[in-house]
Amino acid sequence: MLVTGLIRQESRFEKDIESVAGALGLMQVLPTTGDWGAKEIGLGKFDLRNPTDNLALGTWFLDYTHEEYDGNSMYAIASYNAGPGNIAKWIKRFNPQDLDEFVEKIPFPETRNYVKAVLGNYWNYVRLYDAETQALMTEAIEQ
Repeated sequence: MLVTGLIRQESRFEKDIESVAGALGLMQVLPTTGDWGAKEIGLGKFDLRNPTDNLALGTWFLDYTHEEYDGNSMYAIASYNAGPGNIAKWIKRFNPQDLDEFVEKIPFPETRNYVKAVLGNYWNYVRLYDAETQALMTEAIEQ
C-alpha cells in the first residue's frame, strides 16, 4: 500500500506523465535511476512509460532506499523524493529522535509536503483496503 500511496502522489496513476525534471511514468522514475536500477536487477531494454518496467524500477529504488535506512519508510520516502545524499545529510545534521520532528525540519518544502502526502495516502489505503485494519476500526466504533 506504500507503493500505491507513492504512485498516487507521483503520477495520480497516469502512466504517460512526465515531470519537468524528466521523471517518467507511474512512479516518476528518472532515466538515470532507471538505468542504474536496470543494471542492478538485470533488466535489459526497458521503457519507463511501460507500467511493468516503471513499477519494477520504481519499486527497486524504493526498496533500495528502505535498505539504506534500515526499513524506515519515512526516510525511504524522503530519499525517493530528495535523493539519498540529502537525507543522509539531514539525518546527520538533525540527529532525529522523533520522526515527526524530523519531517518538520526537512529543509525542502516540496520533500516535507511529499512525505506527509505519501504517508497520508498510505494510511488512507490501509484504512480502506486492509481487512485487519477495517475489523479493528469496526470494533472500535461499536464499543
